[in-house]
Amino acid sequence: MERRVVITGMGVVSPIGNDLETFWGNLVAGKSGVSRIDNPVLADYDCKIAGIVRGFDPAPFFTNHKDARRADPFTQLGMAASVMAMRDSGVDLNAVDLDRFGCMVGSGIGGLVTLEGQHENLMYKSPSRVSPFTIPMMIANIASGMVSMEFGLRGPNMCIVTACATSNHNIGEAWRMIKFGDADAFIAGGAESTICPMGLAGFGNMKALSMRNDEPERASRPFDKDRDGFVMGEGAGVVVIEELEHAKARGARIYAELTGYGVSADAYHLTSPHPEGDGARRCMEMALKHSKLNPGQVHYVNAHGTSTGLGDVCETKAIKRVFGDYAKNGLIVSSTKSMTGHLLGAAGGVELAACVKAINEGIIPPTINLDEADPQCDLDYVPHTAREVKIDRALSNSFGFGGHNASLLVERFEG
Repeated sequence: MERRVVITGMGVVSPIGNDLETFWGNLVAGKSGVSRIDNPVLADYDCKIAGIVRGFDPAPFFTNHKDARRADPFTQLGMAASVMAMRDSGVDLNAVDLDRFGCMVGSGIGGLVTLEGQHENLMYKSPSRVSPFTIPMMIANIASGMVSMEFGLRGPNMCIVTACATSNHNIGEAWRMIKFGDADAFIAGGAESTICPMGLAGFGNMKALSMRNDEPERASRPFDKDRDGFVMGEGAGVVVIEELEHAKARGARIYAELTGYGVSADAYHLTSPHPEGDGARRCMEMALKHSKLNPGQVHYVNAHGTSTGLGDVCETKAIKRVFGDYAKNGLIVSSTKSMTGHLLGAAGGVELAACVKAINEGIIPPTINLDEADPQCDLDYVPHTAREVKIDRALSNSFGFGGHNASLLVERFEG
């Protein structure tokens, strides 16, 4: 008998809200979370804008407040989203088999803030001033480890690192392990916090970032002809997924069913997507195959849509290759990165939550700042204003440097 996987909890920390409902409310309102960076250390950098998480206190999300102080910002964000997802799921940890409850909370880059700060101690003070917590604070897998410790989860525990596809890969592989029978439930998603000198300089010198410093809230403009790069963001997106009968047995509220997962490689270029979107196409087709759906049965695509010149065009090509005539005659596409900025390794988790809420609420979030579409980007991207429409199935795309592609397909739960 096929093991079905459902979503029973969601947690989000983002530039437009530090909890799921605030995030969703601002998303459908078309509110931008991009603002000027107020760190004086970064005042002279070319890019002066980012999607910053504000008003966030990590301490309440750690049983031991010392652990919060000993965690890099990405881990603090990942823990917060995980705690909120678990609370949202209503799981009673005393009533489930913790040997079969896994955790996969990844990060595309990991503890860059910690690495940078401790390197300064090494170079300008002395080796003895480097914190003994440097390595465990910095490594990308530590969020997954700390979340598992917080809840006593002894099932499969990993951290897949695939740049901006990280969240989708962690959720997708957790889905696969549940279906294969190696676990009954998972906390899965991603977290990222790299708005620091090294992050800004590294992406900035690649000429990947928007320089629309005078209009931060208008800087992230996926598919628009005047886009000039992505806006770096930070945050975390985590879901609790369970085998269907496991969720039913405890009377869980089920948000949606996760039915498809696609994974592929471009095998083309270090940072650029395949010019015809070939890897993205195969990735979406695999998710459809797992879901046993025809392309015309998908109603909404939450695009990777980063606001880069090549990326937006290549993804549009890939969508048209997968969905054919339906891509321009019925399919709805939008990029929520227009509001959050690009959360890198956390993007997929946050965007899957947006897809699930879109299905549950009957509202598709918009692509803001889409004033005039690039002629090569000719789909229905829901410009400016959210759209009320009943949808039953949504596809979420995430593509990362190195040619890593991952798509998740989620459906309305029908019992």
